Amino acid sequence: MTTDSEGTLTARPATGARPSPAAPTPAVTGPLSRFIAGAQSMKIDEETLDLGRRHILDTLAATVACRDLEPSVLARRFALAHSGDARRSAATILATHEKAAIVDAVFASAMTAHGAEINDFNPSALVQPGPAIVSAAIALAEQRRLPGAAVLKAVIVGYEIAGRLPKALGRANLNRSGLANHGIAPTFGVAACAASLTGLAEDRISDVLTYCSQQASGSWQWLLDVEHVEKSFVFAGMGARAGLQAALFVEHGFRGVRDNLDHPGGFMNQGMFTAPGGDLNRAYLVEELGSRWELPLTAYKKYPTGGPTQPAVEGLLQLLPELDRERIESVRIEMPGRWQAFRDAAMPALNLRYLTAIILIDRRLDFVSAQSLERMHGDAQVGALMGRVDVVHDPKQEAGPGQERVESARVIVTEAGGRRREAFVPYVTGFPSHPMSRAEVEEKARGLLTPALGKARTDALVERVWTLEAMPNAGELAGMIAT
Repeated sequence: MTTDSEGTLTARPATGARPSPAAPTPAVTGPLSRFIAGAQSMKIDEETLDLGRRHILDTLAATVACRDLEPSVLARRFALAHSGDARRSAATILATHEKAAIVDAVFASAMTAHGAEINDFNPSALVQPGPAIVSAAIALAEQRRLPGAAVLKAVIVGYEIAGRLPKALGRANLNRSGLANHGIAPTFGVAACAASLTGLAEDRISDVLTYCSQQASGSWQWLLDVEHVEKSFVFAGMGARAGLQAALFVEHGFRGVRDNLDHPGGFMNQGMFTAPGGDLNRAYLVEELGSRWELPLTAYKKYPTGGPTQPAVEGLLQLLPELDRERIESVRIEMPGRWQAFRDAAMPALNLRYLTAIILIDRRLDFVSAQSLERMHGDAQVGALMGRVDVVHDPKQEAGPGQERVESARVIVTEAGGRRREAFVPYVTGFPSHPMSRAEVEEKARGLLTPALGKARTDALVERVWTLEAMPNAGELAGMIAT
């Protein structure tokens, strides 16, 4: 240290001091900022636009179906208690006629849309983007009277950032650090969507990203959740709230660390992502941005259960006409991936032993029973059948190195006398390798919407979504699904 003429201590450079670390490459803040800020003037091909419409419809249908489940009710109760008397900045809580301040309303809407295992998911990113992103887009459209064309582009941009970010940070890095993809990615995705809809300038997007980084959170302990409340918060409500706040902060003048994703001391360059042996892939965040889309990698759930359980559920349903429950001695389900999580899950819709039991008893899969803790723990017949079901790992079903994740299952049912029935399901329609068609997405949506809205209102909603760009105020969608 040296002292100047006024007695102020100043640092003296040390001989041989290490130079400041170089900024990592490639730089991502500039390309991301241009992409998000320029979304509304971007030309997007019709196939991608139509995928955006399909995911909006799918998310609205999930929201209506889950309206009265506990995560939805609790989130709505919180939002109304917190700001149900809001006059300025109010927005509708989706699937209801009730309103709260926009951040609270979006939080409750997102929690509702993920109230059960029926909304969309990106299996390669381990993200469920629809509940948070679509909820924020519709609330902003309602509040600011924004057109459907703007909402559609903003939703697509939100899905893009949410899908890319976990793969850029590194899925193995996130898993090792205990940070859940499911919470971090929607925060950035909602913020990108909201920044697009609020018209933030390119030179302000880096401020949005830095407030996303400060709020990026979520623990893999969601796997221990029993009642789907904490899971709904991590997967949907938390990211919706944090991402929307990040964009609104900046709209109101908040500033922060510029270029935080590129700065050597910034979020993306922390040791949990940059440690040797990690899978950080910065380039994935910006490569072919605006021409190669994440939407084709985003799946639909055919059944109201966790994504990796879908093939086993389908296999059981395929075998069901041949089975006599009274003669079943054992059921063996072989699958790739985190098989233990789905053998021992405390949450009904993720527990394959429970799902197998109710399918065999009811001879179908019921939406309400798939989520029922009471039945899982209180139905003696269910408990007895669960004891005959095992879930095991099949390494032969794993994807090879560098290949995309697969979701498959083999179901083997052994009956008295040794007779075996077997079904192998390599995929379920809706998985990215075998996507649902527009007609299949509509069929699924109608099945979820019609019981609550009736045929006429469902017809009107479906038509509105398919012609979304013609809507002068896309916020009207909130009223169309209110019950």
